[in-house]
Amino acid sequence: MNKQILLALLFVNICCTKQIIYAQEKNNEIAAQESIQLETDKIFDKLVQIRRDFHENPELAGKEKRTQELIKKYLLDLGLQVENNIYGYGVIGILEGTKKGKKIGWRADMDALPNDFPDKSDFKSKIKGVQHGCGHDIHMAIALGIAEVLAKNKKTLHGTVYFIFQPEEETFKGAKGIIENKIFVKYKLDEIYGLHITALPAGQIMVKPNEMFAYQKEIEIEFKNRLSGEEVKELTSKIRNSLVRSNNGSKPWEIQSIIDSKIGLMNPNTIFKDYLIVDENFRTYSKNNVFYLNTELYETDAARLKNIIPTVEQVIKDNNYAPQMLSIEYIKENPTVLNHPNLTAISINTLEDMYGKGFVTIDYGQVPYFNDDFAYFQQKIPGVYFLLGGSNFEKGIVAMNHAPNFEVDEECIRTGVKAFSSLLFQRGG
Repeated sequence: MNKQILLALLFVNICCTKQIIYAQEKNNEIAAQESIQLETDKIFDKLVQIRRDFHENPELAGKEKRTQELIKKYLLDLGLQVENNIYGYGVIGILEGTKKGKKIGWRADMDALPNDFPDKSDFKSKIKGVQHGCGHDIHMAIALGIAEVLAKNKKTLHGTVYFIFQPEEETFKGAKGIIENKIFVKYKLDEIYGLHITALPAGQIMVKPNEMFAYQKEIEIEFKNRLSGEEVKELTSKIRNSLVRSNNGSKPWEIQSIIDSKIGLMNPNTIFKDYLIVDENFRTYSKNNVFYLNTELYETDAARLKNIIPTVEQVIKDNNYAPQMLSIEYIKENPTVLNHPNLTAISINTLEDMYGKGFVTIDYGQVPYFNDDFAYFQQKIPGVYFLLGGSNFEKGIVAMNHAPNFEVDEECIRTGVKAFSSLLFQRGG
């Protein structure tokens, strides 16, 4: 047999081997996806009970001790390595697949809100003045569910998944504390993902590249002398009029409209893009013979942020208050959630390859008033942050965060666990 024939046979053998390996891996992926859906259904009722336990026993930022203990036990029972010397009452569960792959992070926030709003659920908070009114109880239940589902598929899992249960999100401290921790830095994550419950229909997944929320700033103006009530009203009205911007007279400050099919986030002509909102009621106070005016504002366009303070200064000058003004500055400049464009596109394609075209709804706007310190993770690691619908309007359930009678259709837990277990499984390879 001559050399050319031997080389040809060798080439054919290599190609056949590659095809067999590819087919085997494909079959393993299909089997894993079927297992993910099956296991999600099996543990769904248990996750609902876990969520209700979190809801009944909420803990404020920096006080998430009981929550930490429950999460640690759950992860240890799954066989995960657990790290809790990370920041505050944070917990990280580490799941190592049996195959080589990426290091993927999944973040869930833990803390509750300081409020006592009406709550229609049968499992109300047992702690007066503290509630899970932002859905972090749902976030934790979903993260624990993903951890359990993937742990049951460990034999075919590529890479390592880090389940980051983060404290102190509401105070915008927890994420920053974790990413500055030496233990976390050593993990060197390749990608990170997270979600937030919102008022969209239950189970609807929404995402977009780049900014998910408006840029949130708080501006403070200092004056030598106290302004009268009438002076404050007139000056702040002129400041607002010089700044506020919206499309064709729309009202992007009416946040309930984010779910409107005609003007909401899912419509390319949404009113929630290209706007600048300024709170109507400026806060006033005096300290050490200095008079202060404060307000929060929400801008969608990063390039316009540099114009805000000069514009306010000009209004103050035009109204003859310049001699009285001591200073003007931002006193809060939290970063905004900024989704990695390429990773967002890959995530959408991955989910729709598994669950069908249209499974993910495209977000065309930026949500005002809300933000998330997940942004700090994204400054260090390519990441994607999803919105997950929690409302069921037929049942009168509206998952409007930080609002009275905030409720969540718990069926969204099933969607969250199923979809994002699948995504993490695929991204690990």
